[in-house]
Amino acid sequence: MKPDTPFTGPDVCALPAREVVAALRKREISPTEVVAASAQRIADVEPAVNAMPTVCAERAEAKIAELGQGEADHVGWLAGLPIGIKDLNAVEGVRTTWGNLTLKDFVPDASDPMVERLEARGGLVMGKTNTPEFGAGGNSTNPVFGATRNPWDTRMNAGGSSGGAAASLATGEVWLSHGSDLMGSLRTPAAHCSVLGLRPSPGRCGGGPGSAAFLTEGLQGPMARDVRDLALFLDAMTGYDPRMPISLDAPATSFQAELDRQSKPPRIAFSEDQNGFAAVEREIRTVLRGAMEEVMKAGATVEETCPDLPDLNETYLALRGLHYGSVIASLPEPVRAVFGERLSDNVAYAKRLTAQAIYDAMRARTTLYEIMRGFLTRFDVLAIPVVGIAPDLVEHDYPRHVDGAEIGTYEDWLRFSFLATTTLLPALSMPAGFTAGGLPVGLQLVGPPRGEAVLLRTALFIEEALDLGNRPIDPVIRH
Repeated sequence: MKPDTPFTGPDVCALPAREVVAALRKREISPTEVVAASAQRIADVEPAVNAMPTVCAERAEAKIAELGQGEADHVGWLAGLPIGIKDLNAVEGVRTTWGNLTLKDFVPDASDPMVERLEARGGLVMGKTNTPEFGAGGNSTNPVFGATRNPWDTRMNAGGSSGGAAASLATGEVWLSHGSDLMGSLRTPAAHCSVLGLRPSPGRCGGGPGSAAFLTEGLQGPMARDVRDLALFLDAMTGYDPRMPISLDAPATSFQAELDRQSKPPRIAFSEDQNGFAAVEREIRTVLRGAMEEVMKAGATVEETCPDLPDLNETYLALRGLHYGSVIASLPEPVRAVFGERLSDNVAYAKRLTAQAIYDAMRARTTLYEIMRGFLTRFDVLAIPVVGIAPDLVEHDYPRHVDGAEIGTYEDWLRFSFLATTTLLPALSMPAGFTAGGLPVGLQLVGPPRGEAVLLRTALFIEEALDLGNRPIDPVIRH
């Protein structure tokens, strides 16, 4: 059962994004009013959660004059809605640090293409959300801004690396927040904060990192408080841009419209531990089983099954190494000189990769994709945990034990993120319930190739079956 948590912020901050956007389009409320409400909420809750350490409300107000000069007729038009941008993406004139001490005062003179797209489609950047250094970590803490805390219990962490984005949504600072994902960086924080995050197909939301734009492992994606808002933000992020070479054209039917299409109850393959691939606490298993029981009562078909996925661990780690070797290892020496231990270890692993390991990973990735492609002709999604534990203490970099078993490496506790990244299948993290102590538990849905529409429709069915609500909360402050 969802804990009884109050929300004392401005009323407009508790509304779904789509309702605020509809009111903005009809001029029933002004962008100035919405920016002011967002700024008030940020000021009220930031001392407790540290989700958006860099706020640019004055810039957002100045940008109101430019609304309508971009793509005002676009299906994803946000009409002046304040949004958050992860502090891994440049925003013109706004401090952008990547959580790195050398870059702590860096102010870019140009925005990333995705930021430009969102502003052209009516988004007002309200601030930069917190992240571990260069996104390397499952706990959003860095030496520049410190740690983001979990809104459901401020002793706990908010997940990473899009932890600031997730916490900003859960507390009502903004209605939509931008994230990115390589090893669950979008999915884990969504699960820890009881919001939603979508890791899309490659190119659906632009491309890879600016310095390695053809990479398909680290991808941007939308985060929101419910499925329909997630579809709105996905529409706002989608479309071809020649500066993002793997970017895709927007689909003929918007993702928002896809949710209104008549569809049969979903066919869900469910696995508590992905054939023992990763450890899962008993309470997490209980919550996920209970969620699937409710989904079956609502009419869905749920079958406990998961295909064999050979060499997934080694394949994913090699592909992740390509990302760190191509992007992070090539950063300027003054930036690398202050890397924390986590980032340094990742770069060292990348540099140790052999050519044979990379060749093997490319072949194994193809095999894994074909297995999943065939498997998902019988099911709409594969449902698995996002992570095997509830949020941990904010002081812990990562958990050392899960279900009584020692975690061998930092990567091991995030193994449930490997499948979607390796096979390039879209994956969605959504609320599934709460532990007895009131901490969120997330469910991950892995969909078919370029199957965001199927993924969203299935998630909507589950969301309605579980009826967990989507209102933001006041931070639960515990010491």
